[in-house]
Amino acid sequence: MKKIYSFCWLIVSPIIIVAQQQTFDITTFTPPKGWKKQATETAVQLTKEDAVKGTYCIITVLKSIPGSADSKENFDAAWETVVKEMVTVSTAPEMQPSSTEDGWEAQSGYAAFENEDSKGVVVLVTSTGYQKMVNILILTNTDAYETEMTSFLESVSFKKTKTPADKPSKTVVQPSAPNTTTKKDGFAFNTTNFDDGWTSTVQEEWVEVKKGDIKVLLHYPKEGTIFPADPEPLTNGAWNILVAPRYKDLKNYKTTYISTYNRPYLGMGNATEIATGKEVYVVFFRQGETGWLEFITPDKNSFIQQYKFDPETIQWDSETDLLIPLANMVGRNKFAVAASDLKGTWTSDFTGIQQMYHVYTGNYAGMNIHQSNEEFIFNAGNSYHWKLLAVNGMVGNMKFDQVKSSGTFSVLNNWQIKFSKIEDRARTYHAFWSCIKGARILNLLDADYPGSGIYTKYGLAK
Repeated sequence: MKKIYSFCWLIVSPIIIVAQQQTFDITTFTPPKGWKKQATETAVQLTKEDAVKGTYCIITVLKSIPGSADSKENFDAAWETVVKEMVTVSTAPEMQPSSTEDGWEAQSGYAAFENEDSKGVVVLVTSTGYQKMVNILILTNTDAYETEMTSFLESVSFKKTKTPADKPSKTVVQPSAPNTTTKKDGFAFNTTNFDDGWTSTVQEEWVEVKKGDIKVLLHYPKEGTIFPADPEPLTNGAWNILVAPRYKDLKNYKTTYISTYNRPYLGMGNATEIATGKEVYVVFFRQGETGWLEFITPDKNSFIQQYKFDPETIQWDSETDLLIPLANMVGRNKFAVAASDLKGTWTSDFTGIQQMYHVYTGNYAGMNIHQSNEEFIFNAGNSYHWKLLAVNGMVGNMKFDQVKSSGTFSVLNNWQIKFSKIEDRARTYHAFWSCIKGARILNLLDADYPGSGIYTKYGLAK
């Protein structure tokens, strides 16, 4: 199958304008006739398959992302993320000759891949120019579509921007200055001073955590940054949305791939803050449910001194413990509670389902369901009403239980709430706010029985 990859360098060859020509982001191409097309905000995928023979070819054009001036460096970074997140490759890519035209330099390479029930060849073409990079990924297990793939790659071209890649632009984007002042949202506390020197403040798009010249942004969830809807690496896509608009002159951008349970995502690079004009070192991180955290330090050494590891070299499962201090920063999204903040109705809902099977026969034995809804209504004069509704049992034989009580509450040291009666006695809860975009979440944890208790206001608190 090697012969089908000799055409990869043609990615920036001149094209003939035809009626079928299409444009996605900054990439223009002519899709092969009869191929299926699927498009999202971040990628276009073209597919051809023969169900009888079991052959297929998938071409994916990814949205452009910021790139360094080094085309090979961009290719290597894309291979580690775009390719290795899609398929399992056991060898380094076999590179093809690079090609340059209209300010774009293309690097291409291929390797055999093998997944659980599929074998084939993966081709990556990375084009670099105008401070951007565009990746095109091809997966196939046959050379039957060689002519169509070649025609497609020959048809590809890119929009020109003001400054070519060999002349770094002074700015990549020109957004308005970010909000760097504490957000006034009607709550009593918008700042938390932690005992270890860190200070958190509520902002419009994130919680800012700062100590000395180190700053961490705890980004609020945002569409397009949580789950990848297509093969584009999650790190690159989230970087484009959450990080890139506030910087210019991105250099040495890299991502780190760590294949492990609860896999961490890391992106990093040097860039200039548009708002301040200062060059900084940025590390972008997410693991599990932490959300995206952006670490901003004066330089790479400052990051290493604070967190005791080099993010550009971490790669083994045994080293992921080094990331715990990064993940723990999510706990800085924590703000004190005042009685005046609580007025209104707050609810917490839980649903748990168990599918039951007979231990000896393996036959299906039914479904066990547990649902609960807990509600606090805070009124004037520090009065409250509390209610818990629970549903338990097998489908067809459900039991409903409800308990409720009323009384008065008091806020202790702004981090605890004491209720005069919950069920049959007085109870004290540890209490704090955490922030999301345009709202706050009330966290209540029983001081006698620590656990999770997260409450949201009807319509959310705004």
